[in-house]
Amino acid sequence: MSASPKREARAQLTILAICLVLGMAPWFSATVVGPAMEKEWHLAPSVAPWLTMAVQLGFVGGTLVSSIFMLSDRWSAQRLAGWSALLAALTTALIALVARSAWSAIALRALTGAALAGVYPPGMKLVAGWWKERRGMAIGVLVGALTIGSASPHLVRAIIPIGTWRLTMLAAAGSALAAGALLFGAVREGPYQAPSAPVSLAALRSVVQDRGVVLATAGYLGHMWELYAMWSWIAAFWGAVATRRALPTELAGIMAFATVAVGAVGCVLAGILADRYGRTLTTIVAMAVSGSCALIIGPLLDHSLLVLGAVTLVWGMSIVADSAQFSTCITELAPREYVGTALTVQTCLGFLLTVASIRAVPLWVERWGWSMAFTPLAIGPALGILAMWQLRQSAVATRLAGGAG
Repeated sequence: MSASPKREARAQLTILAICLVLGMAPWFSATVVGPAMEKEWHLAPSVAPWLTMAVQLGFVGGTLVSSIFMLSDRWSAQRLAGWSALLAALTTALIALVARSAWSAIALRALTGAALAGVYPPGMKLVAGWWKERRGMAIGVLVGALTIGSASPHLVRAIIPIGTWRLTMLAAAGSALAAGALLFGAVREGPYQAPSAPVSLAALRSVVQDRGVVLATAGYLGHMWELYAMWSWIAAFWGAVATRRALPTELAGIMAFATVAVGAVGCVLAGILADRYGRTLTTIVAMAVSGSCALIIGPLLDHSLLVLGAVTLVWGMSIVADSAQFSTCITELAPREYVGTALTVQTCLGFLLTVASIRAVPLWVERWGWSMAFTPLAIGPALGILAMWQLRQSAVATRLAGGAG
């Protein structure tokens, strides 16, 4: 790639990263203001988790439809992402302006998740269309942007009084609206973008049966079992820490923002390392670190606040560091003309699994308390390591990271 195309690729990566920061803000917007919504609508404790799970289920539904009809490979990824961001902005704003009960908000959250299914996988496809040699780094930057966008409502909550939760929702909606405008006005498809492909059940079958794609997806599933459960409940964990130690309640929002946002550093660093030393090795190391944090953070609940905070931030950095590399594996292993569909299938299965782990954490808290509630999340990284080790030993590993595996 000559100097001028390289500059354009960097510019497009920057724009797409900004789009992800802005466009993914609605994801946890209702989660972080859940306590205020519970209080206003007198919700039962069993209802509140659905404000997050509805997004996950909506995302799964959106990716499932997109996979079956191969939308990411039939339509312009740029337009699909743009319209989806605008829809996410609308559904998020309606919660603040129209919803007056939990179930209307949950329905709108499900629509938000379905809309975001049209932002994230096409965004990765757009990046892959601009980058080939350093694709792991580029997709790492994009997923890092996603983590900052997901973390932003925690920061907004720490700034805006909890009683004015609708302002948080409107801020997230405005953010997604800006992302849609940017996607339409400044994003272009790159030179490595595959042409539109027709719907083909045989092609879809070949994608989901490819051994390399299956192993990379299995690794991703192990990663996802842990990721969104931690992201969804780390604020509640730190809320419990603040209560036990009589610390300011704002600590929970600040620590949750820092924990999720620091993952952006992990994503970029892992992308650079994966391009050089291999995607399988990088994901294995990241999952080993994050799984270890899941095991030890609970027992540290009443220990030094400094140590507990450090482990939380290490967990936040490592838990998402490998995420982009699973997606990058798919872009290198799947047929070029069906990369969008392969990415969508991967994310569909991963987010379906997150519904179970997100719901399980409060049940584990009820049974064991916070000292053990995160421990079962370590099962995911353990199984993910096994899958990526098998991929590393397979013949198709030579297609990853320019032969680095």
